[in-house]
Amino acid sequence: MATGTNIKTYFEGRWHDGDVPIINAADHGAWLGTSVFDGARFFEGVVPDLEAHCARVNRSAEALMITPTMETADIVEAVREGLQMYAKDATVYIRPMYWALDGGDLGVDPKPGATGFTICLEEIPMAPKGKATTLTTTRFRRPVMEDAVVNAKAGCLYPNNARMLIEARNKGYGNALVADALGNVAETATANIFMVKDGEVFTPVPNGTFLAGITRARHMKNLRDNGVKVHEEVLGFDDFRAADEVFMSGNMMKVTPVTEFDGTHYQQGPVTSQVRDMYWDWALSEGAL
Repeated sequence: MATGTNIKTYFEGRWHDGDVPIINAADHGAWLGTSVFDGARFFEGVVPDLEAHCARVNRSAEALMITPTMETADIVEAVREGLQMYAKDATVYIRPMYWALDGGDLGVDPKPGATGFTICLEEIPMAPKGKATTLTTTRFRRPVMEDAVVNAKAGCLYPNNARMLIEARNKGYGNALVADALGNVAETATANIFMVKDGEVFTPVPNGTFLAGITRARHMKNLRDNGVKVHEEVLGFDDFRAADEVFMSGNMMKVTPVTEFDGTHYQQGPVTSQVRDMYWDWALSEGAL
């Protein structure tokens, strides 16, 4: 079942209406989960950081030993062509994807050069400004490079995220604040995480257990350009319990305020609002599609 509506699919060099079947039963991606994707957003007539997202899907493919078949500029061009089919006020999730078609001699490793590619466009609304969530802990952790392909935005990583999210929701919370292998905070089940203390912003230092996101980097640059101190540090759960504000950062919703972490409550404070306003000001200044 699709997440969004009004779906358009780019496959085999052209755009199709609807959620088109693209993967065969014997494809390596269907059998052994060798798939990668990325996500960008079209809203209010702009597609911020589109090139960065399209470049990252190629890096993810290489990390998962899938041979990329599209140059970044060609993916960008195809996305822009597809977005012309939507209304100017539409909010669209943009998802380029690769998967392996064939395996090597034993079937486990993906065969070089045997690659499927698609772009899926779906209308998915942006969250209203100020729509918040709550966090709890989870017994599941982020893997390390020795255990999983954590340097890729890979579909095979997401069952772990899903069980974090389901555990949190079974406890009555909206999402999970997740630890790395050493017990330090890494991110949430679905997005990067920030906290605010005494007017300064803190976020976990990238340590190879999570993707330091494109939207995360954009927030950090916007904050620093506006004179706010931003720290990448090793952070524990007690640091978040002592925070003044907490917010999540991800491509899907950009900024999500957090109002509670396991009984510790936060205001939807001024820095979180500033981060969202700065992102929208920057994105809209990028110009129309």
